[in-house]
Amino acid sequence: MHKGFIKTAAIIGVLSVALGAFAAHALKEAISDYAVNIFETGVRYQFYHVFALLAAGILYKDFQNKFIRWSGIFFIGGIILFSGSLYCLTFIKGAVLPGYNWIGVITPIGGLLFILGWTFLFIGCFKKSISQ
Repeated sequence: MHKGFIKTAAIIGVLSVALGAFAAHALKEAISDYAVNIFETGVRYQFYHVFALLAAGILYKDFQNKFIRWSGIFFIGGIILFSGSLYCLTFIKGAVLPGYNWIGVITPIGGLLFILGWTFLFIGCFKKSISQ
């Protein structure tokens, strides 16, 4: 499992850099500053949690327990829901699609998954094996 988290973190890290470059160059010319800020928040939190996912993958080698495993799963889910919803919201704002702002309701669910991921990572560091 730890290699899966590390590989996933690498892929998400590549996407973070690519999306950040896209925001800095192409996106700023096409949409409002408000929408760009939404997008950049998604990229920032995605990139922060690449490191969290790497930590979960590295720690899982020595602390093979369900808490570390779940922390990685929560980090991935958080990236998808938190950052993904912000990317969708940016598209909605940029395309001026009224009636789709409800997508923003998904963002706090992703934030909750980030909080759970960090909490489980903390708890998992006190448990040495899967049976604990």
